[in-house]
Amino acid sequence: MKTGDSEWLTDLKNYAGPPLKFMEICGTHTAAIERSGIRGIVSNNIKLVSGPGCPVCVTVTAYLDRLIELTADQKNVIVSFGDLLRVPGSMGSLSAAKADGADVRMVYSPFDILPLARAERERQFIFAAVGFETTAPLYALLIKNLIDEGMDNVKLLTSLKTMPEVSVRISSMESGIDGYLAPGHVCAVAGYSIFEPVAARFSVPFVVSGFSPQQILISLSALLKLKGQGVVKNFYPSAVTAFGNTKAREMLEYYFEKGDASWRGLGRIENSGLYLKEEFTAFDAGSRYLTEDREPEGCCCSSVITGEADPASCPLFGSACTPGQPVGACMVSQEGACFNRFR
Repeated sequence: MKTGDSEWLTDLKNYAGPPLKFMEICGTHTAAIERSGIRGIVSNNIKLVSGPGCPVCVTVTAYLDRLIELTADQKNVIVSFGDLLRVPGSMGSLSAAKADGADVRMVYSPFDILPLARAERERQFIFAAVGFETTAPLYALLIKNLIDEGMDNVKLLTSLKTMPEVSVRISSMESGIDGYLAPGHVCAVAGYSIFEPVAARFSVPFVVSGFSPQQILISLSALLKLKGQGVVKNFYPSAVTAFGNTKAREMLEYYFEKGDASWRGLGRIENSGLYLKEEFTAFDAGSRYLTEDREPEGCCCSSVITGEADPASCPLFGSACTPGQPVGACMVSQEGACFNRFR
């Protein structure tokens, strides 16, 4: 990576003040930071930690167990993105269920479920809808398409969560976070203004960042200058505005409503989930009240997600828990902190 002698890079390399902790709350940022070696560039007095920015990683075991329960009915077809298939629940994984004969199918887009469901109208197709504000509007559009086509053999099991509320929870903990790299993809949809109340309440800066190494380093340098200030700065203006994508937000608000949601390692967080409104519950496969989370023995995912533990400090890391044989969710997803540290 070509870094040059820019002022922002010099500031990060030579910082000798009190120890600072910056948290990125975006899985794509986590992957970019590990891949580019940014941790080795900044001062030892600046600690970079990963937060709850990987949607697969923050999904509780009750959700995974519900998907596996649904596979018991041979009429059901579970449809999911690839990462979620290998995440262990308390009853195993979807991959294991598929190996045992369950009908579990991997897709690359929520809309891939439509031709599958059209071809087998006698089957019930259930999409594992996991994500944040970034992907939630896609599920709203999927529901619209189902209604327009009169299709009644598709349901969603949702684990859709929103970022401002979990930022409040992290900031309320004794986590010592001095600044946040705000998630660029989330802000592109929801707008960076969603973080302004959090920043003001806790006097902690949020900087919206792009995803190249240079963009991340410039954003970290901005956090260095803004420490102690409750402000939000947008360093990704090519994709992000104060209020985001108006059409996507309107679509989301038409089909979904806010509600309490459980996060791995963080428990129940008020109004941090998105659920289909009452008039659309015919498309829901039982998403509410999936609260239980049973972490595998020895797994440190809950501490990694909250920035309390470094992935490499987990006793299972790299030995009992690897991408080929994951114990915890953070080692499965390509946005997971443990997966990226191992890689």
